[in-house]
Amino acid sequence: MAEPSSASYIRMVQHLIEQCLVFHMNQEECIEALSKHANIKPVITSIVWKELEKENKEFFQAYMKEQEEKVLEMAAEERTQKMLAEAAAAAAKDSDKDDE
Repeated sequence: MAEPSSASYIRMVQHLIEQCLVFHMNQEECIEALSKHANIKPVITSIVWKELEKENKEFFQAYMKEQEEKVLEMAAEERTQKMLAEAAAAAAKDSDKDDE
């Protein structure tokens, strides 16, 4: 089987990065996924990602903002779940004291 040309290889990596974006992955997650599942060296993914960022500044600015908001929402959700768990534990403890 012939080696793919550099241009077709880069297009393939670009396509795979676009698939990562569809799944709302950040750059680090994409690099890891392509390394693990497509045997693409992290440095290659990183370079192609950076070139895509240069060519599509507005898209990536909006995408990164969305990613940051997702992280903040997840952190808020975790804090809420922790508070609810602590409140439930405290209520159960108070209930046990009342039963005594």
